[in-house]
Amino acid sequence: MTTTSDDLWERVDQALDEIRPYIHSHAGDVNIVDVSDDGVVKLQMVGTCHGCPMSMLTLRLGIERILTEKVEGVTRVVSIRPDDFDYPELQPASD
Repeated sequence: MTTTSDDLWERVDQALDEIRPYIHSHAGDVNIVDVSDDGVVKLQMVGTCHGCPMSMLTLRLGIERILTEKVEGVTRVVSIRPDDFDYPELQPASD
């Protein structure tokens, strides 16, 4: 069975919907940044989760464990911080 990244993205999002009520109860959320064809899921923890010392524990022992168990094709989960993004439109213009 061939799995496209769009299909994998959808299945990851559905699995995250099962986890989100717990995360929302702590005034946080998790956003999908990217899902690669080789099963690497990049997530961004937002709200009070961003910067929380427990967020990596939540990511590894909660989110990553659930995604790798429930979503066939997920091989790894990576946390992306907001400052990991490249925003070229915010860079100073070169003259």
